[in-house]
Amino acid sequence: MNFLPVVLWTDALFFLLVVVGGGMIFHVRRSAPLREAWGKVGRRATGMASASVLLVFLMIGVVDSLHYRLALPAAPGDAKVAYSSEVLSALDAALASLRKQTEKTYSAPFATELYAREAVELPGGGQSRIYPRLAHGGAHLANTETDRAGDIAGRALAGLATGLLVWGGIALAVMSGLARSSGLGLVDSARALAGGRTVLAWRAALVTLGLLLLCGGVLVALAPYYHVFGTDKVGQDVLYLSLKSVRTALIIGTLTTLVMLPFAVALGILAGYLGGWVDDLIQYLYTVLSAIPGVLLIAAAVLMMQVVIDTHLQWFSTAAERADARLMALCMILGITSWTGLCRLLRGETLKLRELEYVQAARAFGVRTSAIMRRHVLPNVMHIVLIALVMDFSGLVLAEAVLSYVGIGVDPTTISFGTMINMARAELARDPMVWWSLLAAFVFMFVLVLSANLFADVVRDAFDPRRS
Repeated sequence: MNFLPVVLWTDALFFLLVVVGGGMIFHVRRSAPLREAWGKVGRRATGMASASVLLVFLMIGVVDSLHYRLALPAAPGDAKVAYSSEVLSALDAALASLRKQTEKTYSAPFATELYAREAVELPGGGQSRIYPRLAHGGAHLANTETDRAGDIAGRALAGLATGLLVWGGIALAVMSGLARSSGLGLVDSARALAGGRTVLAWRAALVTLGLLLLCGGVLVALAPYYHVFGTDKVGQDVLYLSLKSVRTALIIGTLTTLVMLPFAVALGILAGYLGGWVDDLIQYLYTVLSAIPGVLLIAAAVLMMQVVIDTHLQWFSTAAERADARLMALCMILGITSWTGLCRLLRGETLKLRELEYVQAARAFGVRTSAIMRRHVLPNVMHIVLIALVMDFSGLVLAEAVLSYVGIGVDPTTISFGTMINMARAELARDPMVWWSLLAAFVFMFVLVLSANLFADVVRDAFDPRRS
């Protein structure tokens, strides 16, 4: 076998959440109230557009979570297969040209020369300080000064045409599906789609997807020949680093909710329904936890976990597993320290629900407390849980960037938006300034966070009973 599949802890939990999300889709399709609520999300242009962007980011995260180790060349006479200690992903394989095309150091976007001068020996003797030619960026050009602009324009146009062709195929598939579901002809479905008269806001989704495909087509066409977003201090392609950072952001945003959810839901419902000393104890717990500065608490927990990892290196067979352990620990720490807000909301809602007639009737008929909380209270607070989780996602993504920026976030070997910003901050003061690493991280993180916030607003409007 040429490769050995590797399942990291974060991979397993991430795919578990994807499976749970798929199960929730089937559950929504069988529940009329949930179908109606999510239908409100689909009928909003903002909801469909932001969902399309998030779906693209999710696909990148899923592909980057398929890890493996390549087989090493076998020694003569040795039948046992040995595998490399480097853990790669399917995204690394897809971006092999970007991952392997490294330069000496910084180079600007679309540059063909290094960003800094170097001393070179002249053929006739002596030295001169020049901008050396890049090993990969624009290496196919015979004359960089005269050929670069035309080559970039031609390849960009070809990428736009490819993206437009792919978008046309997707649009045709959507129109065909609308024609089958509505009983109209293909032309009438196309007119309804163009006029925005479909049940769901497919026009907004297709416009958003078209923009993404056009940008993606240009990047695919140019990336093998140029460093579109430049290179960093050690010569790595910044576009590759930006795409690799997407998985880290998704892991932080999703796995933290997996840790936070049991604490918030269980303690919030228990405090609101049981009251008495249980309510006092839980209130005391989350009040004390909220009183401690979050950054200090997270920093102390991360540093303690790092000591445990450093003193038990035998637990990990590769550096990727060690970095994954720190990422998993960061998710757990963020989850344990961020459940208090949702718990307080659920407590207040449960205090209201326990006084309603159907809950009082169930209690009068002798229904067990656990059954009442499971059947009558929990389903009626799930809209708050869903709204809070969707809205907290963007905050967790930003939290990772801030924590990694101050050095208490993910492992330094883990590629993330925070580590990119942390590495770029020292170069902002140099002359000339190195700005592209920071800009690339900001753009990708901005699009992800903005899409999550817009989607959260639409979900809140759809599931909040006061807005129905």
